[in-house]
Amino acid sequence: MKVTSVEKKEKSTVELTIQVEAEVFEAAVQKVYLKNRGRINVPGFRKGKAPRKIIEGMYGAGVFYEDAINDVYPAAYDEAVKEQGLDDVGYPKMEIVEVGKEGFTFKALVSVRPEARLSEYKGLTAPKEEVKVTEQDIDEELKPYIERATRLVSVKRKAKKGDTAVIDFEGFDNGTPFEGGKGENHDLKLGAGMFVPGFEEQVIGMKAGEEKDIDITFPEDYHADLAGKAVVFHVKVNEVKEPQAPEVDDEFAKDVSEFETLAEFRGDLGEKLQARREAQAKSDFENAILEQLVEGMECEIPDGMVESQTDRLMDDYAMRLQSQGIPMDQYMSMMGMTPEMMRASAKPAALKQVQTELALTAVAKAEGLEASAEEYEAEVAKLAEQYNISAEQVRAAVPEADMKKDLVLRKASELVISSAKEGKKPAAKKEAGEEKPKRTRAKKTEEPKEEPKAE
Repeated sequence: MKVTSVEKKEKSTVELTIQVEAEVFEAAVQKVYLKNRGRINVPGFRKGKAPRKIIEGMYGAGVFYEDAINDVYPAAYDEAVKEQGLDDVGYPKMEIVEVGKEGFTFKALVSVRPEARLSEYKGLTAPKEEVKVTEQDIDEELKPYIERATRLVSVKRKAKKGDTAVIDFEGFDNGTPFEGGKGENHDLKLGAGMFVPGFEEQVIGMKAGEEKDIDITFPEDYHADLAGKAVVFHVKVNEVKEPQAPEVDDEFAKDVSEFETLAEFRGDLGEKLQARREAQAKSDFENAILEQLVEGMECEIPDGMVESQTDRLMDDYAMRLQSQGIPMDQYMSMMGMTPEMMRASAKPAALKQVQTELALTAVAKAEGLEASAEEYEAEVAKLAEQYNISAEQVRAAVPEADMKKDLVLRKASELVISSAKEGKKPAAKKEAGEEKPKRTRAKKTEEPKEEPKAE
């Protein structure tokens, strides 16, 4: 391997021209021939016994070149990047320049780690929400407990919205029962919209023991056999039930919690809500500070670096889905998405993560932050306990350099946040001679999500 030219390009990329010698390429071509000759039929020769020159004469001298190049260039690329001392942070773009018996030459556009420049990183300011919990907030926290304790009680009156009608029903298409149109003692919550449109509205007003026919037209987007059809359901109401909420008192508190009184239960709900809101306010403040840090950064980020991070996000997301028993292709089908749409939705989050990492790396460099051996061992022990595995398994799963890098970035983040102050976000600085931008109407587009989520 020989690097014949090195040229810096825009957005933190470097173009290398790399030459692979004839003997190296010849060895790769021979290797490909030996691997593939068993699959090539040549008249006059037993399968797998045709000489290479005969095959090349039939199919062309370059019949094995593509596979040979693919076999050789990754190692040649890695060697060239190492020789030039480049910090490769993304997938290279390859272009074959020349290929023949003399070897081959290719160009590689390398994404290199850019150097971020920060205007400031200490004393940043951002607003922090003042957390309050009202009695109305606690009432909202109580609602799920009340709903779970609510019971359905039989009533002797006409059914109304919000009731549950216990019904027998059978559907007829031109007088003939149709498949799936029959049910007995079915609990139908009136107003929930869980049945065919128009059905629940016609059950409202019926009493226990009452029967009647209900005319229904199925929606056009219903399944093929019934889409758009006018049918008749014969319905009998067996029972009408209304929801009966419990008395919210000390006895209720004893039933649904570990507390003896309602006041104690409400107090605990309030404290937990306060803690959640304070944690959210703290997280929002820290995120706002880190966003300011990124906004004050000057850095040309190579596209390859963002693409690599997007791949990591996609892989992590696929693993999370798989842990729920949902293959990625099945999830995309359920959501009506393509792989390209999934990548597009993940890319904003990937860019944000890359920006934050570069900014914090610049802080760490400016402050001379490092991770000690003691801190590394403490992190190994922490992860081992967290995942209930041995320290040796942690070390095998996570390279020491990666773990120390994460520790340094964490230190940098803590330094930036600990020096930050609550207050208004500073206005963006206006460069000298910069004109106020004119307002323009942009075509409304759908904002891509930061990260896809499984339902």
